[in-house]
Amino acid sequence: MTAPLTLTIRRPDDLHLHFRDGETMRAVVPWTVRQFARAIVMPNLAPPVTTSALAAAYRARIMACVPEGADFTPLMTCYLTDNSDPADIAAGFGDGVLTAAKLYPAGATTNSASGVTRIEAIMPVLERMAAIGMPLCVHGEVTDPEVDIFDREAVFIECILAPLLHRLPELRVIFEHATTADAVQFVESAGENVAATITPQHLRINRNDMLVGGIRPHLYCLPVAKRERHRLALRRAATSGSHKFFLGTDSAPHHRHTKETACGCAGIFNAPFALESYVAVFEAEGALDRFEGFASEHGANFYRMPLNAGTITLERRPIAVPDEVVGGEAAIVPFHAGDTLSWRVASGE
Repeated sequence: MTAPLTLTIRRPDDLHLHFRDGETMRAVVPWTVRQFARAIVMPNLAPPVTTSALAAAYRARIMACVPEGADFTPLMTCYLTDNSDPADIAAGFGDGVLTAAKLYPAGATTNSASGVTRIEAIMPVLERMAAIGMPLCVHGEVTDPEVDIFDREAVFIECILAPLLHRLPELRVIFEHATTADAVQFVESAGENVAATITPQHLRINRNDMLVGGIRPHLYCLPVAKRERHRLALRRAATSGSHKFFLGTDSAPHHRHTKETACGCAGIFNAPFALESYVAVFEAEGALDRFEGFASEHGANFYRMPLNAGTITLERRPIAVPDEVVGGEAAIVPFHAGDTLSWRVASGE
C-alpha cells in the first residue's frame, strides 16, 4: 500500500476565534487546542469583554478548559464601545493582557448590540492605539438597513475603513473574515499596516450553497457568503503566498436548536476540522507549499509574535465529519457535517 501524502508545518495559530463561555466553552476549547498553538479570542460575550480586567478574567476561564499538558495560549481582545477608555486599553496592551481591540459596528453580528455606533465616538481610542502600535481587529460591515446585506462589506470599506486609514495612516488593522473581492483588493493595495484573515467557509462555499434547494442554516454566518466570484478572489488571495492574508477561522459555536429556528443565529463552528478544510483548498489550488505561510507565519509576523516552535503533520487520508458534536448544554453541528474530508491531522508536537 502506498503511504499517504503528508505535510508537516510549523504549529499554526487561529487568529480569529470564538470560544463563548461556560459549558459551551468547556466543550469546544479542546478542538482548537488540538490544532493550534495560539488563538486570537473574540470578546463578544454577553455581557461583552470591554475592559482589560474582564479580558484577564476571561483568559483565566479559558485556561481552565485547556486539557492538562497541552501547550496553548489564548490571546485576548477588548470589545470597543462608544465609552471605551483609551488609558485602560493601552495599559492592557502594555501589560500583555490585551493583544488587540475589536471593532464591532453596533448590530453587525452576534452579541454586537453594545458595539460602536459611529467611528467618531472611538477616535480617542484609535488614536492611542495607532500611537502605541496596538492592532485593531475589524468586523467590516455597515449596519445601515438601506444597504443590502451582500453589499455591506464593500460599503464599509468605502465609507468607514478607507477614510479612517487616511486619517490614521499608522493604525494597524486586521480586516477580519474578508468575504469579497473588494476586501481583497483593498488589503492588497493598502500599506503594510493592513492585513486580513480568511475563514475556511468563505473559501469553500458561496451563497448558492446556503440558499439553493432549501435554506441551510448551518452555513449561515456573518458576514454572509457572497457570489462565486468573491469566493474565487478569496482563494486566490489565501493561496497566493502574500503575507497580508492569514488564517482566522471565525469558528463560532451555536447549539443546533439555535440555528434551526425561525430566526437562527449567525455563525459556523469549523474548529473541529479547520486545518483539514483549509489544506484541501491549498491542494486544489496547487499551493501546498504556501500553506505553512498562511497558517503559521504571516499572522504571527503581522502581530509581531515569535513563530511557534512545534510542528503539526497532516496526511492525505479520508476522515468522516460527524453530524454533530458535544457542545456543552446541547449539540453543535460542525462545518462539513456528514461529509468526508480528504485530509486529517496525523500528529503534532
